[in-house]
Order: sequence, then structure tokens, then C-alpha cells
Amino acid sequence: MNLNLVKNIGPKTEKMLNKINIFSVEDLLTYYPYKYNIIKFVDIDKTLNNETSYILATIISNVKISYIRNNFNKLSFIALNNNIHFNVVIFNRAFLKKQLIINRKIVLVGKYDKLKNVFSASNILFNIINNRIEPIYHLTDGIKNNHLENYISEAIKLNCVIDDFVPDIFNKKYNLLSKQNAIKLIHQPKCIVDIKMSKLKLIYEELFIYMFKVNYLKQINQSAFGVAKTIDLNFIEEFLSNLSFKLTIDQDKVIKDILNDMQNAKRMNRLVLGDVGSGKTIVAIIALLANYTSGFQGAFMAPTEILAKQHFESIINYFENYSINVKLLTGSLTKKNKEKIYDELKNGKIDIIIGTSALLNSSAIFSNLGLVITDEQHRFGVNQRSLLQGKDSMQKCDALYLSATPIPRTLALTIYGDLSLSQIKTKPSMRKKIITKIIDEKNIKDMLYKMISELKCGHQMFVVSPLIEQNDELDINSVYLLKEKLSRAFKNKAIIEILHGKLKQKEKDELMIKFEKGEIDILISTTVIEVGIDIPNATMMIIYNAERFGLATLHQLRGRVGRNNLQSYCYLITNDLNNARLKVMEESDDGFFISEKDYEQRGQGDLFGIKQSGDLIFKIADFNRDYKILMQAKKDSEYYLEQLLYKENPLYKDIIDKINFLD
Repeated sequence: MNLNLVKNIGPKTEKMLNKINIFSVEDLLTYYPYKYNIIKFVDIDKTLNNETSYILATIISNVKISYIRNNFNKLSFIALNNNIHFNVVIFNRAFLKKQLIINRKIVLVGKYDKLKNVFSASNILFNIINNRIEPIYHLTDGIKNNHLENYISEAIKLNCVIDDFVPDIFNKKYNLLSKQNAIKLIHQPKCIVDIKMSKLKLIYEELFIYMFKVNYLKQINQSAFGVAKTIDLNFIEEFLSNLSFKLTIDQDKVIKDILNDMQNAKRMNRLVLGDVGSGKTIVAIIALLANYTSGFQGAFMAPTEILAKQHFESIINYFENYSINVKLLTGSLTKKNKEKIYDELKNGKIDIIIGTSALLNSSAIFSNLGLVITDEQHRFGVNQRSLLQGKDSMQKCDALYLSATPIPRTLALTIYGDLSLSQIKTKPSMRKKIITKIIDEKNIKDMLYKMISELKCGHQMFVVSPLIEQNDELDINSVYLLKEKLSRAFKNKAIIEILHGKLKQKEKDELMIKFEKGEIDILISTTVIEVGIDIPNATMMIIYNAERFGLATLHQLRGRVGRNNLQSYCYLITNDLNNARLKVMEESDDGFFISEKDYEQRGQGDLFGIKQSGDLIFKIADFNRDYKILMQAKKDSEYYLEQLLYKENPLYKDIIDKINFLD
């Protein structure tokens, strides 16, 4: 159903909802809260300093508006609660003036300064009852939480039919809610039990679908035959001996696993989990080289154009003394250049092709595809996991998947159950440990001095924020606000630029090229720089509002520096100095240890800010937090497959049809 069917959603609102991937009524209904507030009114004299409170108050004066500067105003008035008069101030709410009339009862949300007798409000609510459970959603600029809540409430009234993917046998076995009820209660809970029951249903559904796909692929892979490749091992040895560095023990072992797989008649489906900076790229290059010596074409797919270009340049350098034809295929190429590459691919003139999802285009036809490598494979999802592999008309192509997301081995064996698993834990010896420090946001003087010191040495740095633009309801530094602050701090002497997901691909690429060339000193960014960007001259990673990021994301971000033999630093800026998760980052740079600690520490309420599964994008499920449900979904999906029950369910027939590389 189209969004314009929902009351109060017009073209402008629809565009804003599109920014958070809401394009239909179903998307809106399945945009779940990430936490809840219990609205409990307190009297003004019983509030605590620096603690957000809900005050039921009566307006007793006319409202005044002060315009401080363009697009920034202050609204103030006097209110009454429990026979106490107090001043109220709230910023950028001039549009509320007509609603704030004398004697009207309102609910103020914010903090009360008893000495100044001033209540600094972050929000003003109307017609709110005491002890209400308020759902809290991730927002985008222009949409406030209460607006989104209202849109969802109107969508629920439409009684839109949403498919229930949990088979009847398991709905009955676990006494799960219907999908319709679960969606209603997760958005409009009356009690804590409503939240628990709706979450159980929706989490189980997501994990069951995922494990069904994994187990289905596992069935196929177990019976999939490939081609036993004849590899020139002497050629490989010669290549290794000419490298300017020595491989680590783990790299050696993984390469042996891969070569054994490729020489076996069973089709290779192997995942290499390697920590940030552990050297997965050289492993992939050797696999491509081995595939080339056996007379087959190879393809290497990366999730972003920036990363694809970096891999292309790296591979070209490694193969400069060999007559191997390597080409790059990305979405930004002209139609003429793409057609030329398609023609060369089809005629077998290209030995190795590096690219983005442009490689999945139906025009990309291979002459003799023997190996597919997918970098950061979790970014492509289960349905795409082997789409490129399907470009081999004989369906015998080997597949290698790389991931820099370290997760506990037991979890990896579950969620990647259709793949053989290798891990690279040891890191190249020439790299120094990144010094990591937790810094109070109110005391960043020493960090600023360190930044100046590194800039004087000609080094570059990353600064990361969770937000692109400022949001009054969130106490977070946006990338634009940080640029203002840092420009003032360095008196405009450092060249500072901003990179974020809303920029066009061309703009992102131009910024990264400038940064690579050293034309930018400080790159302020969102997490778009989390994976793959390699800037050897970058020695500092500064992450603002670090408590809002998961450990996996923090570790990935930290891995963007320390890419050479220079001492590098990571500063975690926060208002929460006692955060146990952040202290793990100070203690260790071992991604696998960090993932284990993350698994131990995280609880039901720990999903705050950026979602942290670190792997696949779920709307509500989380592998670590929901591990027990995941294991049950694994067991149930195996039974569902073994008993062939899915053949009677059109929803699961459709899922299988979409895994179209298994024809």
C-alpha cells in the first residue's frame, strides 16, 4: 500500500520518510521502536538535577519568542506545578506559540534548575496520560518522534494485511502472537508484557527466515560439485617469495585451505573472517592468482566504489610484472566503457575483474568464470551471497567470502552454516598497536593539542559522528556542528571536509581522492568510512558520542587508522565515562576478543543509537542478544526443510525462487 493512503502523510512527509527507508505502509508498520520511555509525571520540587523529568504543568503567562539568529529562536513562559511558579524555556519551537495559551495543561519534558528556577524543556507534549509507554524511534531531520508515532497509528487503522512468515506449526508450538497483533502491540503497548510478546514474535520471524535461507543453501552446497582446478603451485611459490613482507601464520594456513578447496572436485564455499588490518586482501589476491594459473576468469566484488577502486589499484600493483589483464567495473563508468568491458568479459579477454554490484548486471557474461570473491559479504545479504557465483553457466564456480567483522566462532558457525570457515587473527608485525583513550566531551583540550601535533607532522585524521544534521531531540554532535567547532578550534588553518551517505557517489569519490592525495587534513564523516577505506597517512580516529556506537562498529572505525608503521591513536569522546563497553576498547585491539566481550556484556536494553549486529541488517533481531532464539530458529528451520513442509507454503516457495542462482 502507498504511503499517501495514510492520513497526514503528504508528498513532503513521504520524501522525509524515504530517507529512513520507509516507502510503503508495510515499511512504516515494520519500522520498529528501538526503546521505550515510561512517561511518569513528577512534581517540580521532586525532580533531580541533570535528570530528564515529565512535569504536568499549567501555563500561567503569555508566551514570548526571542529570535537569536536565523533559524534559531527561544520560546519562554511561566508555568505552574504543585503551587510552584517556574520559568520554562525551549528552543526552536516558535511554531507552538498558538497552542500554548494561558490555563492550558501541558506536559513538559526536560531538566529543572532549582537555583535558577528554570525548566529547560526538550519537548512539550499535549494530551498525554500518566504512566504511558512511549515508543522511541530512530529519526531523520524533519521528522519528530511524536509525528512518526502518529503516522504509524494511522497506518494501523488501515488494517493492512502483512504476511506472517512464521509457519503455523511454530506459531502454535510457542503460542506466538499473530503478525497483526504483534505489530500493533510493539507500537502501542499497554504494558511491558505486550512489548515482550510482540518482540518475541517479530524477532523469531526474522531469525527463522534467515536460518531457513542459510540451511537451504547448506543443503545445496553439500551436494554441489565444482571443477578440480590444476593450479601451478610453483608459480604461486615464486609470487610469494617476491613479496616485500612475510605472511603471518594464519594467512599461510588460510591460503592452504583455499588452495586445497580449489583443487577439490567439491565446489568451494569458504568464508574468511579476518580482523581489521589482518591482511585478507593478499589472501584474496593469491586465490585469484591460483585461479588464473588454472585457466579460469576471476571476479572480485566489493560493496562500494571506493573500496572496489582500492582493490583494483592494489591488485594492479601486485601483478605489474605479470601479463594478467585486470579491469574495473563500477556503476559510474560510461555506457561505452561498460559495453567494452562486457564484450571483453564474454570473449575471455579479461582474466580478473574487480567491481561493485555492477558485476551482477545481466550484461556481465563471463567466458569461463572459475572464482568469485565477495568482500565484506555481509553487506550483500543472503539472497545475494552467491548471485555472482551464478554467472558461471555450469554452476561449478568456487566462491570465497571475506569479512572484517569479527564475531565469536560459535555464532559464526551458526549464521554462516552454509560455508566453510577460516579465521585470520594474527596481524602483520610491522603495525603498531593503536593507542585508544576514552575522553570526556567537556575536557578535550589534550586531544586538541594532540591533533595539532599530528597535523604539524603532516598527518591526517578522521572525525566521526552518528548524525549528519543537528536534531534538537538528540544530544549528539552532527558532522556539520563538528565542522563548525573544529574550524573555530584550528582557526580555519586546517582543511576540513564532510563525508556522509546523503552525498552523491561522485561527490564521495572526489572527497576520498582528495583525502588520499593529502589535500584534506581532517575528514568529518558518518560511518560510511567504517569499511575498507585505506589512508596510510591517517594517524587519528576521533569518534564523538562513542557510547552510541556498538563495539563492532567502533572497532571497524578504529581500523581505518594504523595502516602503516606510524603510531596511531583513537579517541572515544563521550559523556558516559563509566561505560563498560568503551573500556573494552581501551583494553584490547583484538576484534575477536572484543566481539566475545560484546556478547557477554550486552543486554536487552543495550540497543541504543546505531544498531550493532555488526553483520546483517535486521529490523528488530540481533544475533548476540537473541542468541537463544537464533539457535531455536536454526533447529526449527532445519526441521521445516527436512520434512519438506516449506513446499506447502507459498511464502517460502517465493523465498527459494529469489535465491535465483540455484537454478
